[in-house]
Amino acid sequence: MIWKSSCGEHHTCAIQKTIAAFVLRRVEMNTEGIVLMVAGYLIGSLPTGVIVSTLFSTKDIRQEGSGNIGATNVYRVLGVTPGLLTLGGDVVKGSLPVILTSYLLGNERWVAAVALVTFLGHLYPVFLKFRGGKGVATALGIFVVIAPPLVPLAVLVFILVVVKWKYVSGGSLAASASMPLFLCLTHYPLVYVNVGFAVAVLIFFRHRDNIKRLREGREHKIARVKG
Repeated sequence: MIWKSSCGEHHTCAIQKTIAAFVLRRVEMNTEGIVLMVAGYLIGSLPTGVIVSTLFSTKDIRQEGSGNIGATNVYRVLGVTPGLLTLGGDVVKGSLPVILTSYLLGNERWVAAVALVTFLGHLYPVFLKFRGGKGVATALGIFVVIAPPLVPLAVLVFILVVVKWKYVSGGSLAASASMPLFLCLTHYPLVYVNVGFAVAVLIFFRHRDNIKRLREGREHKIARVKG
């Protein structure tokens, strides 16, 4: 009886330790996840276009061309090199927080949450009084991490539309709309499909003026701004 009692106590103690370790790990994961979400938002908020335009000129990109801080406007106003640097910077800031979350937590829900918050950081950056870009390059950076095989398909959609109609905004809208469809058809986790839909909706919302100009035939085709 003594042996059985001792064995039972040891068994109960082991269960308690396992539960405690599980709860502690969940708390740690939640804490890390929240920290990564905050970091993701701040990284997403970094205004790559403004930084690049400051390095390459005395112009405030927000006061030039379309007034947008994205790669397309930087290219039109300042040229190929600043445009490519802006594009690359926006892609990297979309990828980095998602890579860190995937490595540190390995949890799809946290990866999706950090991805979405990072994207919102680009759209509504704290450093620019919540007036950011339209999110296409940052979205590209996110999906390069969570769905790399599908990115070439979305890029192909973008290229085909731009080559055919010469509208970067049209290509961006088509590519963003295609991504959640590709995610769904290839059976990616539902949380990633939801991120795809959320990103597409937000990109369409941020392009609402472009959509209006496309309907009216007033949208600018891809070209450099002279002068």
